[in-house]
Order: sequence, then structure tokens, then C-alpha cells
Amino acid sequence: MKKKTNKNATPAASRLKVIPLGGLEEIGMNITAFEYEDSIVVVDCGLSFPDDDMLGVDLVIPDVSYLKEHADKVKGFVITHGHEDHIGALPYVLKDLNVPIYATRLTIGIIDHKLEEHGLNGKVKRKVVKFGQSVNLGDFRIEFIKTNHSIVDAAALAIYSPAGIIVHTGDFKVDYTPVYGDAIDLQRFAEIGKKGVLALMCDSTNAERPGFTPSERSLTRTFHSLFEEHKKKRIIVATFASNVDRVQQIINTAYEFGRKVVVEGRSMVNIIETATKLECISIPDNTLVDIEELKKYPDDRTVIITTGSQGESMAALSRIANNTHKKISIKPGDVVIFSSSPIPGNEKAVTKIVNELLKRGAEVVVQDTHVSGHPCQEEIKLIYNLIKPKYAIPVHGEYKHLVAQARLAEGLGIDKKNIFIMQSGDVLEFDGADFAKVTGRVHTGGIMVDGLGVGDVGNVVLKDRQLLAENGMIVIVLVLDQYTGQVAAGPDIISRGFVYVKESDELMEEARSVVELAVEHCMDRNIHDWNKIKNVMRDELSSFIWKRYKRRPMILPIIEEV
Repeated sequence: MKKKTNKNATPAASRLKVIPLGGLEEIGMNITAFEYEDSIVVVDCGLSFPDDDMLGVDLVIPDVSYLKEHADKVKGFVITHGHEDHIGALPYVLKDLNVPIYATRLTIGIIDHKLEEHGLNGKVKRKVVKFGQSVNLGDFRIEFIKTNHSIVDAAALAIYSPAGIIVHTGDFKVDYTPVYGDAIDLQRFAEIGKKGVLALMCDSTNAERPGFTPSERSLTRTFHSLFEEHKKKRIIVATFASNVDRVQQIINTAYEFGRKVVVEGRSMVNIIETATKLECISIPDNTLVDIEELKKYPDDRTVIITTGSQGESMAALSRIANNTHKKISIKPGDVVIFSSSPIPGNEKAVTKIVNELLKRGAEVVVQDTHVSGHPCQEEIKLIYNLIKPKYAIPVHGEYKHLVAQARLAEGLGIDKKNIFIMQSGDVLEFDGADFAKVTGRVHTGGIMVDGLGVGDVGNVVLKDRQLLAENGMIVIVLVLDQYTGQVAAGPDIISRGFVYVKESDELMEEARSVVELAVEHCMDRNIHDWNKIKNVMRDELSSFIWKRYKRRPMILPIIEEV
């Protein structure tokens, strides 16, 4: 019997594909590709920070092998806002994939700084897009919609394709009283919803929290109370460098109380300079002073706004707390305000900084001084009700956050089979409103950045670093006569991170004897292959140390010839 075919089915190549290349089941490294026939548009290109077991690694950026393989299709990067987890990987990715960037003005301003640092400023095309404007990129049209977040100029995206409209919220919150600019454009969300939306990709970070996220402006009263309470003390406020609205409120309060403001931390200085130039922040005349002028003013007439609220070891607050900052020292009676919540995984680092500050006599304030930039459950429900999508794709968050949003979507009436909890690398295909399915996977992963090295630190190197960190290293140095092949000197044993050599003479002598016997055994059996000799020395010494100490240091044999 001849099998019937669906004459109306769209060829797979003509389907809309949504391919998250990062940012799912984790906080950070947000990047998603949208593909239709010969066009790919990429939303965001962020980094994440290393886990505790990634020793020596500075940053982790997404593996964009899929984009490189289809470089001729990639029409550009469309960026939702200027946070590191959405733009931080751009300078690294653009070196291999030089395509235009489209974003709002402050986001472009921050990206410009990054490209300049990497020597790419004159090599990459950037275009500033206003809210309400659209850009045409191949088979796609991308509309920028005003939202609110913990950084100015955040945007949601309406992605128009031949298969339908996908709305990507980016990071957002519903703030009716933002510190700067207009409130989120809910009217436009509703208008797009009436057109018929294929899928909604919504921020899930706070999907477990009931209610609404408080307005950023709600902190005005908090800062006023703290400044009033500590009129006679110097105040130091630590917050995210990119939270321009928070910095604006701190500056406004300082001005009200007649205090001069110092901004400390390279990333914060850069962002405030950019925001000031673009008039995204308003600083009263004679309020901002250089750090060199700090000593001219009494402590109760100054405020220091600094980076390091997440306990970063090289950030300004960490250096201040550890008394290694060249120009600022903690004095007994200083008040340090943490205007942020620890990102999951940073709690220990933040606690360590708090303890150091307390030891130096500072008063530390960590509660009720921060509001989130992400939507709680009622805001997520509001967006769903305005957009009315057929399909739901929770994004931005760990797995538990994605599940929490999926439950909300189901509670709002979206069919469970139309809710996709995806993993990075999944390929979700749409054929109009009647077909949606994860049809495959592409290669994804994280590429580790260590100093100037990108991708040269992999799992093998990390395992070596972990071994060195946990058990230390022993080096065996053996010198052989190049003519006879006999031992000319050694073996000598050098230990680093295993035991304190000066107090372990007996152990080192025993270890040396074990290696000597191993070498003699090789000589007696006429073994002159260096690799075999190294393996015998390594195995014998490793066995001895394990029996004696139950440790496995890295053993590195070195043979020289004279």
C-alpha cells in the first residue's frame, strides 16, 4: 500500500529553527540562534564566570562552532542589554565571526569599550536601534521593545519570521516608576499579542518567587534612611558596575546630604562615563570627585561607590577589605552597604569580604538594600496574558527556574505539549503554528579563557590543576651519560605542595632510595629507553607514597643527558 504524504508539509530547510547555544540550565552565557533557510540571527552573546573547580580560569564563553560552520548565513548579533552574561563574549566571538551588532544606545556604548580593549573598535559594524524601530536581517525582521531591568536601555525583541512571530523578553521586570526613562511598553506587547504570537521566550530567573518585583525607585527611601542614620560616618556602597539606575539613586542621596562621590572600580568608571556621555545618568555639578581628592574632604562628607559586591578577588571592595588598595583603607566606623544579592555560587566569597570588613571595624549593611531586575511570577503571568503565545520556551535560568515558569505557563492554559524546556544545543523547529518539535542537537559547550589564552585550557589541563591543588607535585631529576647510558647524577627529588621539605628529610631520603632502586633495576635489565625509565620511576615512587601517605601527587620525571 502506497504511503500517503502531506502535500502541505514544509521542507525541513524552510522551517524556523530556534537553537540555544548557551544560557539554559545555568546563569549566564546567554546566546540563541534563530535560523530560517539562508538566514541566521543571533540574540545576545554572553559569558559566564568559572565554577570553583575551574582553577585559574577567568571566563567561560560559548562554543559557537555551529555559527562558524554556517558563517555565510549569519546576518548579525542582536543584543537585548549590556550585562556581561549577554555581551561579554562578543570580543572573543567577533574575532572569528565578524558580523554587525544591533543594540540600543547604552548597550552599544558599553560594547564599544569592550571592542576597543580588544583592538576591534574600527573593525566591527555597530548600529544603534531605538525602541519601536526594526532591523531587517535576511528573512527576519527584529523589533526592539522598551523594557525595564537593572541596567538602562534594556530591550525585548519581537522576531518576525515567515513561520511566525517569536517574542524574546531578554532580562526584564515590570517597573512602573523607573529611575530613568519610561516604563516597560506593555501596550506594544499587547499589540503584538493581537497579531498572533507563535512562541514566547521569557526570563525565568525569578520564576519561583510569587508576587511582583519591587520598583527600583523603592530603594530611594532605603538609601535616605541609611544616610540619615549614619550622618557622621563615611559611607561605602558596593553594587554592580552596570546598575546605572542604582548608582543614580546613590548619587542623588549623596547630593541631598551634601556629600562628595567617588566612583571606584575600572568597569564602573567606564560604564558611568558612557552613561553620562549618553545622558543616561544625571550627576549634579561638583558632586563627583576624583579619588585623589578624597582626602580633602572629611569622612562624613564623602561616599564611595565601588565594584566588588560579589566578592570578586580583584575588585575594588575586595582590595579595600584586604588592605591592599593603594588609595582607600577601611577605618573603624565606616559603613559599607552591599546593594546587591549574591549570585548563586558567590555566597562564600561575599561572606569572606564581609568578615574582613568587620574585622577592620566597619559596620556592614547587607539587608533591604537591593531589588531584583527580573520578573516574579505575577509579572511573568502578565506578559503571557498580553502575548498569548501558542508555544512557551522558558529561558534564562537554571533547570529549576525553567520548570517553575513551565508550570506557570501551564497554569495559564498553555497546552503542556506546547511548552519546551530546552537544553543548550537543542534544535527546536517550527512549521507555522501546527508543528513544533525538538528535531536534533548541535555542538555546544564552554570555552575557557585564561589570561590571553582562549580555548587552550581544556578538561585535561583542569584535571592536572586540580591534582596539583589537591596533592602537589614531585619532580624527579635524573642525569644519564650520553655514551654509556649509565647514571651520571641523581636521582634528585624536588617537592612542591606535597610536604614541607625542610621538615621531611627522612621521607625525601626514602623517596630518593625508592627511585634509585627503580633506576638500578632498569640498568640491570639494560633498559635505556627514556620513556620506560620515566614510567618505572613514576610508578615505583607513586606506589611508595600511596602506601605511606594515601596521597597521589603529580610525579614528573625529567631525564637529562651529559
